[in-house]
Amino acid sequence: MSILIKCGTLVTASETFIADILIDREKIIQIGQNLQIENAEVVDATGKFITPGGVDPHTHFDLPMFGTVSSDDHYTGHKAAAFGGTTTVIDFVPLPPPCPPHLKSKWGGIKGGVDAWHKKAEKAAIDYSFHMNLTRLDEEIAAEIPSLRAMGITTLKVFTAYNDRLRLSDGDIFCALRIAKENGMLVMLHAENGDMIETLVTEALVTGHLSPEWHAKTRPAWGAVEATLRACALAAQADAPIYIVHMNAAGEVDMLRYVRQRGVKAMGETCPQYLFFTEDHLRRPDGAKWVCSPPVRTVADNARLWEGLADGTIQTIGTDHCPFFFDGTKPIIYEGKPVAIPGKELGADDFTKIPNGLPGVGDRLPVLWSTGVRSGKMTAEQFVALTSTNPAKIFGLYPRKGALLPGSDADIVIWDPEKKVKYGVDMSHQRTDYNLYEGWELTGYPDKVFLRGRLIVDEEKWLGKAGGGQFLHRQADATVL
Repeated sequence: MSILIKCGTLVTASETFIADILIDREKIIQIGQNLQIENAEVVDATGKFITPGGVDPHTHFDLPMFGTVSSDDHYTGHKAAAFGGTTTVIDFVPLPPPCPPHLKSKWGGIKGGVDAWHKKAEKAAIDYSFHMNLTRLDEEIAAEIPSLRAMGITTLKVFTAYNDRLRLSDGDIFCALRIAKENGMLVMLHAENGDMIETLVTEALVTGHLSPEWHAKTRPAWGAVEATLRACALAAQADAPIYIVHMNAAGEVDMLRYVRQRGVKAMGETCPQYLFFTEDHLRRPDGAKWVCSPPVRTVADNARLWEGLADGTIQTIGTDHCPFFFDGTKPIIYEGKPVAIPGKELGADDFTKIPNGLPGVGDRLPVLWSTGVRSGKMTAEQFVALTSTNPAKIFGLYPRKGALLPGSDADIVIWDPEKKVKYGVDMSHQRTDYNLYEGWELTGYPDKVFLRGRLIVDEEKWLGKAGGGQFLHRQADATVL
């Protein structure tokens, strides 16, 4: 049956206007005034805002770390995303370690990693795609990278930190940029200085500085600033695009602006945690809740990131969703069953053992609507651009995703702009025992969420299902904004 959404206020990345939307067979068929369709199911959206479903370009589900695993998987995390108005997520595939030749066809290399992540994602509840982590580069891996295009994966993530684990040398990053350019792919960069971190962590442990705030003190902002400029210089020399993930420091915004003004095809992403929280949160008795990499910074960094969003220096807002329990010894009830997963208590006496990561995939849109749009820090159109349209364009999903256009997937969020909620762990639906925004008063909240024309969230009712999401094959040679 067709669905006709009537009299909603549509918000796109470029304009806001009142119109009706006709949905049929998973797609938006028509947008216009006073549409009359026989036998259509009518949804009255008078007084409501309508946005395209959110696209979160940076998530980590079911990710092994520090002897445990991130507490949301490809069902629970997707469900949380949907309740927050996000209908598309992009996860990261780890590159498997080298294995003996007789096992490579099954578990080795890029294909082995992708196959393993497809298996994990069989329970997907919303639409999804993958990025590929590139954590070593030899002749075999370099030769295999172009095969990702046929798999629908057009992005590589590299690191300048995590020495002897994830980090590539500058030379290997330069080679990866060249390979990406030849194949219409995009390199994403985690920007920190691994050598600086290794030295400072060793000194902190020797001197007995073990509390959570030392996670930030041993990962200084200057390392992120330096690594951002260095990586952009490599991209300029390779004449390849680059995308800086989870920007967290004021200087990174300055560097990104500097290189973009000089014609470098560089883009940036930040995350809500870097807009609101600081090292002071790490000093709290529950400071481990805010341990993530890169770390939260200062009030001045928060302010500069907001400026970068407002003036277009930064193109997207992701989440880097990678949740862990604060106290994994105590179960929570999730969908009627007790769940306990080891979490941040693992580092109770040593910050280097705290699993790095925060919940956020369900929080992003409701929190940013209140703190960004209603506060006047961004327009409603900028909100849609930063959280949906821009990531869809950059990652080869537009106009199927991130758009309210005839022919686009009917991923639609109907917002009640006046709904007031006291936000926190009970509303977020993320499978963990805490929420960073506990007790925040929000105004404006998703009322109904459609995934390809199917209603999956109706106020507090979950109508989605495991396996209801689809893998998205992304286009190469995507837009550089």
